[in-house]
Amino acid sequence: MRAAVLHEIGQDKLEVLDDIESTGFGPGRVRIRVRATGLCHSDLSAMAGVLPQPAPFVPGHEGAGEILEVGDGVSHLKAGDRVVVCWLPACGACPACKRGQTQLCLAGFMNAGTPNFKRPGGDVFGFAGTGTFAEEVVVDAGCAVPIPDDVPFDIAALIGCGVTTGLGAALNTADVAAGSSVAVIGCGGVGISAIQGARLKGAAEIVAVDPVASRRESALKFGATRAISPDELPDAKQQVTGGEGFDYVFEVVGRSATARTAYENTRRGGTLVVVGAGALDDYLQLSMFELFFDEKRILPSMYGGGDVLRSYERTIALWRAGRVDLESLITHRVPLADINEALDQMRQGTALRTCIEI
Repeated sequence: MRAAVLHEIGQDKLEVLDDIESTGFGPGRVRIRVRATGLCHSDLSAMAGVLPQPAPFVPGHEGAGEILEVGDGVSHLKAGDRVVVCWLPACGACPACKRGQTQLCLAGFMNAGTPNFKRPGGDVFGFAGTGTFAEEVVVDAGCAVPIPDDVPFDIAALIGCGVTTGLGAALNTADVAAGSSVAVIGCGGVGISAIQGARLKGAAEIVAVDPVASRRESALKFGATRAISPDELPDAKQQVTGGEGFDYVFEVVGRSATARTAYENTRRGGTLVVVGAGALDDYLQLSMFELFFDEKRILPSMYGGGDVLRSYERTIALWRAGRVDLESLITHRVPLADINEALDQMRQGTALRTCIEI
């Protein structure tokens, strides 16, 4: 079968090969025919070595498709079922799951160290234990979440990561208050989803901050009340909040410099929500005095900060009701053979989400 492979960490191009075989099928596992997958910035971060991932590997973790085969012991799925790939499944038995913090379950991360594929040259891993830039993937049954027949594969793929992360940051982690002021720094697919979440919660002012003009224009269509470049943020802070700072600031870039900017633009007693996935060696510096004196809440948001399956269901319900716009998030479509075109679109900031059609 075909899959897009990164041979070594640090390379900026993927090679589409046709000698890949999915591996690991057996009890408790399912084989999925991938139909659509989104390109998430985390894929680029793993390619660059910002996020830890053994290589060679098949990127992709935001996918949807059909069940081809189920292993022994799998009773809730059958061949032909339409599913979204969940890269962070909950085991249901660990301390985090028992506390109701299923987004902190480490079971999915344990899968990342086991190869999902092989080729004549040896084993190939799947990013985050999945690897959806492939025609087929074998995953634990818990990674395959059934979706209703009315949800297209491309929409379901977005729900698998970016939309769930962004919406959840606003709805679950921040629990944005009605009438509040919000700034979102970084307006790709996840940032736009955070904007939609803040709008759903009734935020009065939503300021989108991004260096790319096309993304700023898109942000206004999705609910931002104003869209600015990063160098305009001080003026916006003054105009919107009288210089006090925003009630909520979402950092959706994953860099300490941006997180520091977000902190400085959060009002005293306000909330900074860290959504971007950053590097292990990129440290955010804060003084002990400002932590004490400003009493700003710093809330990291992992995968939307709530129960993943419930978040999927909620997003589908909101989409059906026309309360969130998921179709317009897909600004580009490319076949798997042109995957490097999709990478360029994300690096240049021209795409909110590119759908790779498998």
